[in-house]
Amino acid sequence: MNFYSGKKIIVTGGAGFIGSALVDKLIELGAQVIIGDNLSSGNLENILRVWKKYGFTIDKKQGTYFTNIHSHSFKKIDFQNYSDTVKFLKGGDIVFHLAANIGGRGYIDNHPADCCEGFAINQNVIKASHEVGIERVAFASSACVYPINLQKKQNSTYLLKEDDFFHDGWGNADREYGWAKLMGEQILLAYHKQYSLKGVSVRYVTAYGPWENDTHAIIALIRRAINKEDPYVIWGSGLQDRDFTYVSDIVSGTLEAAEKITDGRAVNIGTSKRYNMIELTNMIFNIVKWKPKKIKFDTSKPEGVKSRALDITRAKKVMGWSPKYPLQKGLEETISWYKKNKPISVELL
Repeated sequence: MNFYSGKKIIVTGGAGFIGSALVDKLIELGAQVIIGDNLSSGNLENILRVWKKYGFTIDKKQGTYFTNIHSHSFKKIDFQNYSDTVKFLKGGDIVFHLAANIGGRGYIDNHPADCCEGFAINQNVIKASHEVGIERVAFASSACVYPINLQKKQNSTYLLKEDDFFHDGWGNADREYGWAKLMGEQILLAYHKQYSLKGVSVRYVTAYGPWENDTHAIIALIRRAINKEDPYVIWGSGLQDRDFTYVSDIVSGTLEAAEKITDGRAVNIGTSKRYNMIELTNMIFNIVKWKPKKIKFDTSKPEGVKSRALDITRAKKVMGWSPKYPLQKGLEETISWYKKNKPISVELL
């Protein structure tokens, strides 16, 4: 018996890229998984695909989808509505809170008001979790909580540590999305301090993998390479670097964190390795076995901070967790999926 077997697990934002991968693993581990999503960025097909993998028969009653085995279910819900959130969370054991208004860097930069929905969503889910007696909450946070001034130098070797989120006593998160995540962490920590709600904030950094859409950098770059776009466009200078984390590592780290950290603190989930966008695209070209004659660096597009990678010492020490997928392997898996499934471009719609 593993920690999750037989438990009733609620996943907010479970129809999204990371959420549906988490749902898949929880079902494999024997949990009953209840999924809520408003489908603004998530896709019901992600859930139906996972259920189909396990051979479930699917029924729909009063707008809620059910499976014939273990009563897994999906409901479309707006977590900005507090009373609906309370009703939805009742009876759950653990909440994995991934619901957020999110897209890639272009979305974060160009939809500041939409990203602010995260403030209300996080307050509602965490407060309701306490009200209905949820055992523990795992909050999907982000490296965007870290101060911009620690990430503005190209070719940095600094690894962001969990305590850096208030650097020198000041917060300076990455735009509205980063502030929503940072305040979500603070809400969870406050509910632990005042009400002893068990929880953890899990900070993700540049997740990628199968079933992600091309509003995110890696999938967009893979699409352009497979379509042999020439000139080949890279947003920004191409010198901005990131700690690219494969989705299976994100999921395993999240599950370990929810089980082993309950005092409301945060933990980084990443690789501690950084690659700039030029290095990344060259790896993609080598795997695809194609290279453009011309690369265009579109500096009119946002590129975000100059350098970002996470220190994962806490995850290793407290959880015994470390990533399993180096970038090369993760890219090979993702490109193989892309070629097989030929997903429709969201970026170009």
